[in-house]
Amino acid sequence: MILCVGEILADMLGEKKRNGYFYERKAGGAPFNVACAVKKLGGSVAFAGAVGNDSIGDFLKNYAEKQKFDELLISVRKNKNTTLAFVEISDDGERSFGFYRKNTADSDLPQISDELLSKANIVHFGSLMLSEKSGLDYAMKLAKRAKEAGKLVSFDVNHRSDVFGDENNAMKAYLSFLPLCDIIKFSEDETELFGEDYIERKLKNSLVLITRGAKGCEWRHNGRTERVRTIKIKPVDATGAGDAFLGGALFGLYKEKTVDLSAEKLEKILLFANVCGSLNTLGRGATDSLPTRQKVAKYL
Repeated sequence: MILCVGEILADMLGEKKRNGYFYERKAGGAPFNVACAVKKLGGSVAFAGAVGNDSIGDFLKNYAEKQKFDELLISVRKNKNTTLAFVEISDDGERSFGFYRKNTADSDLPQISDELLSKANIVHFGSLMLSEKSGLDYAMKLAKRAKEAGKLVSFDVNHRSDVFGDENNAMKAYLSFLPLCDIIKFSEDETELFGEDYIERKLKNSLVLITRGAKGCEWRHNGRTERVRTIKIKPVDATGAGDAFLGGALFGLYKEKTVDLSAEKLEKILLFANVCGSLNTLGRGATDSLPTRQKVAKYL
């Protein structure tokens, strides 16, 4: 099982219509999207997150229940709001973000029982919780428990500058958490935050996955590095593409119980993941166009 822990939120997708600007509400949150991607591929997955006591929280809780995860833990925090991400989409499908996170629930997460943790092969973390001390403490403790139990720890940097506000605070949080991670996803832009020297020296024992958009992805592990192609498509909306990619990658990795794999096996897993990410851009929203394993297979 893959246990995904972290933010579930509403993506408010903006679009110009007539004389106004309108927002369409979609379910989102990077670790929640990853969980949806794994489930759509036929994998075993659990999700743990938190919402506020409001109509958006009700919408997200109901949406999550419809995904039929193997296990679902969503706490409703009575005195908090549900996080909103306002997304504007350019003509080529790329996005810009603005977050509403005032007294929100996304870092006030439910506790994970030893029983649930024992079922997981991989524990995957979202990054928004790291912007709050309580969330960072929660993530550190759970990641250490996972490592002690022999689980793989996965993390998506998914850096959003307006969430942390201060880049120094962001880097301090990341640098404290990353050493606990076995699988780490960066975008190309995010690698510039950390620098090549840090990634090569400090993360060499981790499987580092770098998404490169239409150029596919790159993986690094123990001094090895390779690039993996993807398919050519015309994107409609890139929201959740990286999450669909990561869901595909974790789906391929969770039965292995290790990241010490041959280059040939990693290429096969990551080509599958690249196709997952590409196909997810053919519709609007992070989860509505997630592909099945059968659909992905048609492009391999």
